[in-house]
Amino acid sequence: QVQLVESGGGLVQAGGSLRLACAASGSIDQIYVMGWYRQAPENERDLVALISTGGYTRYVDSVKDRFTISRNSARDTVYLQMNSLKPEDTAVYFCNVVGRSLGANFNSWGQGTQVTVSS
Repeated sequence: QVQLVESGGGLVQAGGSLRLACAASGSIDQIYVMGWYRQAPENERDLVALISTGGYTRYVDSVKDRFTISRNSARDTVYLQMNSLKPEDTAVYFCNVVGRSLGANFNSWGQGTQVTVSS
């Protein structure tokens, strides 16, 4: 079983920065993709950014040039550096990891961390 522990959310003023971290633990054979999603009240959970094992990254248009996703493969950890935050970035941010554990594929989610941006 794979567990994800997120950290780094909080309250920040518009224009500020936050850094989210998500550490995966358990019997992990290989990680294929690590990503961040967010869900605002009454909205669906949407992709923010993802990074593959080979370093391919993908961002939603609204965060390009403001957010940067990175990973520490040795520690099975993914980060999301968020700069120039806007009130519309306010949401619960969820970490997602897809990989292989004990010979079977897995798709795990973190518990979510609240990010609130005040105007």
